[in-house]
Amino acid sequence: MGNNSLKNSFLSFLEEKPLYYKEIDHERVHKAYALLKPYIRQPLTIHIVGTNGKGSTGRIMASLLHFSGMKVGHYSSPHILKFNERMWIEGEDVSDETLSLAHDKLYAILGEEMSDALSYFEYTTLLAFVVMEDLDVIVLEAGLGGEFDATNVCSKSLSVITPIGLDHQDFLGNTIEEIARTKMNSIEKNFVLSMQVYDDVYTVANSIVEEKKAKMYDVAQWLTSRSQEYMAIKKETDKLAWSDYLFENTLSALYALNILELKYRIEDISKIKLFGRFYQLSENIRLDVGHNLLAAKAITKALSKEKNKPTLVYNTLEDKDYTNILKLFKPYIQNVEIIEIETPRALASNLLIDTLENLDISYEKFDKIDPDKSYLVFGSFYVVEAFLNKNQQNIRLY
Repeated sequence: MGNNSLKNSFLSFLEEKPLYYKEIDHERVHKAYALLKPYIRQPLTIHIVGTNGKGSTGRIMASLLHFSGMKVGHYSSPHILKFNERMWIEGEDVSDETLSLAHDKLYAILGEEMSDALSYFEYTTLLAFVVMEDLDVIVLEAGLGGEFDATNVCSKSLSVITPIGLDHQDFLGNTIEEIARTKMNSIEKNFVLSMQVYDDVYTVANSIVEEKKAKMYDVAQWLTSRSQEYMAIKKETDKLAWSDYLFENTLSALYALNILELKYRIEDISKIKLFGRFYQLSENIRLDVGHNLLAAKAITKALSKEKNKPTLVYNTLEDKDYTNILKLFKPYIQNVEIIEIETPRALASNLLIDTLENLDISYEKFDKIDPDKSYLVFGSFYVVEAFLNKNQQNIRLY
């Protein structure tokens, strides 16, 4: 069978799997991993769990290890334009051929019945274990959960808990405490706790320490230390004009590498590319794949330091707190341009328009880029994908 046939069989196999489920069998992926485990090697694994900042924290970590000469992979989700973005191997998105070969191996081990039963995210997570088995380190990003997430099937050397906020309440719980508990139950022993917005997260973290006899490394303590290393990190992120939240994610990433005694060079921070994370696409366009209130707070904090107010290119999924997100953005933007997104989970356009009118935010439909205006593209991976496709930008994804 030729490479194209292999590639097509893998992608068509994935496309037949639904992306979202009302209910899911949490035991199924554990049974599948038990079948797979004897056939693969597991590198040192860092598990990243949280609501916001998982992608950038993971990529900072993986990039610095890659620049230091280690063989490292970063598994993240979702992708923006191409599935291959989900598995970043030694500085590059995974190739079609590697995916196809790994799919053949995984499908043969699991068998037809189990392979077909697994969800999209469950199967691709196990596929990542196959793809990355020969590396030194895997940086493994959880999906929307923690305790019941497919990425939680394997053992890990360290967990990194990024900022936790309200999101995916249907799956995770209705309060910060419930969501933090669901996510942090995935901790095995040692964990880094990133800077948090809500005190309830610290309460849950302390209870996890007691229950699991775990060791917590609190980034907030490093933030107040103003050590020589802290100042060197700040100097490098300032060069890149990174926002405060990306600086804090860098602290979390480097704290984790220090704990594991993995070597890196602080000056390599300047080489890191964080596509889709407050990313300067061009002189007048920034992209951010954030989609919830916690992300909006981080972005508006960054915008409050800038002289010019951008046009917000926006749309949202129906389960997001779009009213409070737009209320938060209002003082920092000129207006909103609504971009169409392709997903059945998109908010009905009349509801978005009603909200904008009630908040007295001027709006229009997004058509094309005006070179004399500045833009912030925000709302979800779907929004960034729609924007890139509509503008036919030939962008290399990092």
